[in-house]
Amino acid sequence: MTTTPDVSAAGTFHLGGDLPVSRMGFGAMKLPSHDWDGPACDPGQSREVLRRAVELGIDHIDTAWFYFHRDVSANGLIRQALHPYRDDLVIATKVGPGRDPEGNWLLPADREGLRAAVHRNLRELGVDRLDLVYLRRMPSQSSIAEPFAALAELRAEGLIRHLGVSNVDAAQLAEAEALAPVVAVQNKFSVLEHTEAGDRLLADCEAKGIAFVPFYPLGGTGVPDHPALRRVAERHGATRAQVMVAWLLALSPVTLAIPGTSSPAHLVENVAAAGLHLDAADLAELGALAAEPVART
Repeated sequence: MTTTPDVSAAGTFHLGGDLPVSRMGFGAMKLPSHDWDGPACDPGQSREVLRRAVELGIDHIDTAWFYFHRDVSANGLIRQALHPYRDDLVIATKVGPGRDPEGNWLLPADREGLRAAVHRNLRELGVDRLDLVYLRRMPSQSSIAEPFAALAELRAEGLIRHLGVSNVDAAQLAEAEALAPVVAVQNKFSVLEHTEAGDRLLADCEAKGIAFVPFYPLGGTGVPDHPALRRVAERHGATRAQVMVAWLLALSPVTLAIPGTSSPAHLVENVAAAGLHLDAADLAELGALAAEPVART
């Protein structure tokens, strides 16, 4: 397939019914470093990637204050590269987890910790209100009612426009919905890593008009190498990564893709997937891959 990016081909979704974003977005996690423990990325190149992403038409960037490596943070790179922001640029962030200056993970944030995290995002990004804030559930949390209520209070204060939840099941989504509107769910989900429960949650989001925003859309640990992925990619003259992104966009009108990278070339490759249209035969071939073991490259 052509590598000329066409973000508009992905279509548009309205978060909360009032905040339009392209269904092809960008994830900022890999801008400071290639992994949580390094190695570090070139900050200048990461800023170049952000500026190029916006030039290509991306208007939805997903970040978090805990995306950092040493003294370089994703939020800081976003502000350095793009502030003052375009009027149509939507920046989504996440709170709940925390890391100390050395990068060690902390316990889930309490009410005051969540308030501090929201204010930290506001300060680091240089904005008066956050477009979308996800509560990222940690594995130790079976209920998210209390922390989500804390974010609902901040929304009522005008510091947050819309709320989302991340790493949740159907019961936890229902807990949040009982407290305040939920406009987006961000869970781990890809063509090779999804479950029946995850599929049902996506269907629930589609029925309710809630955005479903998979994290690790390319697997998170290298692009999987699977014969079916290769066959579909070869038929379209595409890459395996492009097929994985295109599959997410084809899955439902509520799915938003946020593949991330610190490479300008990979950025163009990922964005070009917006123009890759998989047919019924492609989708059938890819449909049963989640249960099969794969190698990664």
